[in-house]
Amino acid sequence: MTQTTQESYIDRIGRVLSYIADHLDEDMSVDDLAEVACFSSYHFHRIFRGLVGETVTQTVKRLRLHRAAGELIRSSADVSDIAKRAGYGSVEAFSRAFKATYKEAPVRYRMYVRETPFSLMTQNRKTGMFTVEIKNLPDHKMAAIPHVGDYMEIDKAFQAIFMWGLKHQLVEEQSAGVALYFDDPSQVPTGKLRSEAGFMVTQPVEDAALGVRTLDITGGRYAVLRFKGPYAELEGAYDYLFGTWLAATGEKPAAQPVMEMYLNDPRTTEPSELLTDICVALA
Repeated sequence: MTQTTQESYIDRIGRVLSYIADHLDEDMSVDDLAEVACFSSYHFHRIFRGLVGETVTQTVKRLRLHRAAGELIRSSADVSDIAKRAGYGSVEAFSRAFKATYKEAPVRYRMYVRETPFSLMTQNRKTGMFTVEIKNLPDHKMAAIPHVGDYMEIDKAFQAIFMWGLKHQLVEEQSAGVALYFDDPSQVPTGKLRSEAGFMVTQPVEDAALGVRTLDITGGRYAVLRFKGPYAELEGAYDYLFGTWLAATGEKPAAQPVMEMYLNDPRTTEPSELLTDICVALA
C-alpha cells in the first residue's frame, strides 16, 4: 500500500468513526458504514479492523455501553430507556451485554456506584486502595483537538486526533491519550464544557482544517491520583481528590486545567482494568 493510499484509507475510516459517534442512537448496518467510507462491505471489515484495532461492531458496542454506564450513574432514566438507546431490543439482552463488560447488571451497577463511598468502592472491587502522589512532571507539548460538550463524549475528539496522528505517523498502537478539562461539570452546563483531547509530541504540530494545534503543558508539582476502573466512574475520584485529599494535605490547586493521562487502551482493556492518572497542578 502506498503512503497516499494509506492516508486515504485513514481519512475514510476517520469519517466512519465520526459518523458512529454522531449516530449512536440510530441503527447502523455494516453496509451503511461501508458506504460512508466508500468501501465495499467485504473490504471494509478488514480495513476498519486493521486501522482501528477492533471490529466496527465492537466499536459501536463499546461506545454505546460506555454511554450507558454514564447514564446509569448520572441520570434517573429507566433501564429500559437506556437499553433501547444503546440499541438493545430488551432489558434482558442489554443486561447480559452490560454485565459481560462491566461485571455488574445495570441496576446493581447503578446502586453500587451511587451509594458506595469512593474509598470503599475501590477496595471492594479489589483494585487496591487509590493513591495520590505528589510528582514533579516535566513540561510537555500536546497535539490537541478541542471538544465542547459532555466530557463522556470526548471519545469522538480522541478518535479524530488519533486517526490524524496515525496518518502523519505521530502515534503508534501503544501511544497514551491525554486530555485537559477546563470546567467543573457541577458548575458549567454540560453543553458548554470545554476540553482538549490529544497525545504528547516533541515538536509543534498544526492542522487548521481539523483544528489540531500544539498546547504547551507547564510542568512542576502535581497531585496525581491513579484510578483503576471505568471512565464513567471517574467523578468519584475527583470528589475524593478535591473534596478530601486537598483539604487534608493543605495543598492548593494551581490555576491550570486538570489533565488526565490514559495508561491503557479501552479497545483492548476491560473497563474494570482501565488505568487513568488524574493530574492536578499544585500552587
